[in-house]
Amino acid sequence: MTNHAAVGLAAEQRLAGEVRAEMARQKRTAGEMARVLGITAHTAGRRLSGAVAFSVTELMAVAMWLGMDAKELLRRAEEPAHAVAS
Repeated sequence: MTNHAAVGLAAEQRLAGEVRAEMARQKRTAGEMARVLGITAHTAGRRLSGAVAFSVTELMAVAMWLGMDAKELLRRAEEPAHAVAS
């Protein structure tokens, strides 16, 4: 894996972590997210684990479902781990 690929994977995993965290705060489930996106629960799980990146369209739909702006999820994913507090 190249360094660029490793950085991309880490960013995808951080974003997935932020989506999971916000879903937990709102007591939302992966199954609910799957229905919103029109994907299987298995595919939703791969998005939420960071194994497969959210598409821009999926990220926008998830953010809307969570009642927030996609930019906020991206901003949180870019914050250093020690600075994230909610």
